Amino acid sequence: MTISRRRLLTGAIQVSTAAVAATALGGRTAFAAPPPSAGVPSPLWAEFKAAPYTHPQIPNVARAGYNGGERNFPRRPVRANVLHYGAEPDGSADAAPAINRAIADVGKRGGGTVLLPRGTYRIDDVIQLGWSNVTLRGEGSGTTKLFATRSLTEIIGAYGSRYGGNKSSWSWAGGLVWVCPRERYRTLTDAIKAKAWPFEGWTGNKRDEWQTLATITAVAQQGDFTVTVDDPSRLRRGDRVLLQLADDAGHTLLDHMAGDVDGAATYDWSDKTKVLSYVPYEWPARVTGIRGHRVTLDRPLPLDTRLGWAPKLTTLIDPVVNSGVEGLTIEMVETPQAQHLLDTGYNGLVLQCAWDCWADDVHAVNVDNGFLLVAAKGSTLRRTRVSGRGSHHPYCCREGSHDNLIEDFAIDQRTVIPAPAGTQLHGINVEGLSSYNVWSRGRMDMGTFDTHRGLPFANVRTEITVFNDGQHGGDASAGPLYGARFTHWNVTVANGRAGCVKIDDIAPYSATVGISEVTPFGQIDVPDFTGPLHSRLESYGTPAVTPPNLYEAQRHLNGCS
Repeated sequence: MTISRRRLLTGAIQVSTAAVAATALGGRTAFAAPPPSAGVPSPLWAEFKAAPYTHPQIPNVARAGYNGGERNFPRRPVRANVLHYGAEPDGSADAAPAINRAIADVGKRGGGTVLLPRGTYRIDDVIQLGWSNVTLRGEGSGTTKLFATRSLTEIIGAYGSRYGGNKSSWSWAGGLVWVCPRERYRTLTDAIKAKAWPFEGWTGNKRDEWQTLATITAVAQQGDFTVTVDDPSRLRRGDRVLLQLADDAGHTLLDHMAGDVDGAATYDWSDKTKVLSYVPYEWPARVTGIRGHRVTLDRPLPLDTRLGWAPKLTTLIDPVVNSGVEGLTIEMVETPQAQHLLDTGYNGLVLQCAWDCWADDVHAVNVDNGFLLVAAKGSTLRRTRVSGRGSHHPYCCREGSHDNLIEDFAIDQRTVIPAPAGTQLHGINVEGLSSYNVWSRGRMDMGTFDTHRGLPFANVRTEITVFNDGQHGGDASAGPLYGARFTHWNVTVANGRAGCVKIDDIAPYSATVGISEVTPFGQIDVPDFTGPLHSRLESYGTPAVTPPNLYEAQRHLNGCS
């Protein structure tokens, strides 16, 4: 008897307490946990509870997501209906100008909801949400559709990469629904038209021009909430600031991100030009208190603040804050999937320099890239789904993205089988010094747990079922695949393939807990560091440990609702 991939994945979902079943109900993706069953208590969880901010293998991600993990998004009054701006809901004409005018009008008035009533809205241009406190809301992903007819290459222009070669930066950046500060969007598009792709992080190409607000004068430890500064007079409670940590000549900051394992100290960082371009490390935070020279932040420090790294609090670009996209499908005109790294930019939704933003009930179809987080902070993607002919990156988290939550997500099996020759499939990606991000409750009919090198660290993937048929990406110049404190917790691998999921022999100071028994097959993920990695493997072959979801358990431990 031949067992299909779908049958295999479905069977794994039914028998595993760690899995999440996803079914389409009226066009919406609904997620329901299987019936509860007794799980194996995790000794590592008991260890974590005793040291929740300093555990060597497991990061504290309880505050990941919108507004520190808040469950309810704002329900703002409707301030604009796109039909009143001339948008046609039958796909007969370009609705992008009308939608963008409605967004701008609502944004200029201080915020509110822009409503897209049921129907199909053809868009021949980017939908640019560059205003804070604005919700772009359809009537549900099964009833409201944005139908994109042109790629970002056609709309914005020629593409390239700041790293040289003929790579298309649309292969990992930009979206046809683009949540991004207006200033940064103009800078990006001007640079692209000049064939010069800029740095996309929190400080952009002018990284030396951001003002220092306070210099940190004492060492604080990872997990601390408070730092000591020289002069707090330029800081106010509620300020959004950027913690910057520079590296030193010995690259001890990068060693620290890798858990200070012995192998990191002997690793050759000198030719890893791409990962070096991400330094200084940029971590946004909010000031919640000032007492004398002591400044308290809203989240625990992701790393130590050793004085040799010139730690400081600086200004940053004004981010888009408290804006969201809800209840719609973003579908592309179907084109063949491009050769690897030559995507023309049929990309769905991107959150860029976005903080405390969200997407809910959004479905991306026939995309090169589905959902991208680029220098995004504390944002949530909930009930999102990627379908269609096949995607390069269904989900991508890069360039200094921190504390984000992707939950109740799905990647459908591609509709074009087999994949065209020369194309590539990744899955749920993280890269570029991104940290403390969470993927929770997911169904992946294809793809893998991708890192694109760039030394991401302290990220969690939990309660996911995956048909593991993708592979990681990343140029050698981007350096290590993993930093410290990666955790894979309760993962069902429906086809038993090990690559990128079982990471106890690859990632330093990390944890692989409650995954299916897997077998190496076509492995390209190999250790970057020599010597002991100090990683943990627990309940191997038993993807039903207790607690079933590491993120939710941490939230409960932290007293979050």
